[in-house]
Amino acid sequence: MSLVLGTAVATADDQPLPPGPPLHHVQYTVFAETPFRNSEIYYRAVDPPNWADYSHNPYEFSPNVEADVGPNQMWTMDVMLANPDQWAMVTAGSLDSPKRPNFHCVIAVDGNVVVTNEGPKGALCSIRNW
Repeated sequence: MSLVLGTAVATADDQPLPPGPPLHHVQYTVFAETPFRNSEIYYRAVDPPNWADYSHNPYEFSPNVEADVGPNQMWTMDVMLANPDQWAMVTAGSLDSPKRPNFHCVIAVDGNVVVTNEGPKGALCSIRNW
């Protein structure tokens, strides 16, 4: 029987990462007063590293989905953001449709509603004044 003993060597990969900024639970909600199919919704999914990266390609940080919404059919999305005061944003619209479903958007951060908005053909909710 043989026994092999060795000394463990720590590498940079073994070191814990320094903690990042605390993340906040952000919930986006969109609905309309009358049913509307395929509404265009954009929302901020992640914090951009800086304004330059965001302005170079905002769609990299803002996914687009199409969703059916109505008074009893809400679209919601939960994301985690380090700086929601800077980056939390959701917008919904009816594009070129002549319909006016009166969209509503809501942003809640850590369980508290912080902004709402509405509009006949679209709505934009953002904590930051863009």
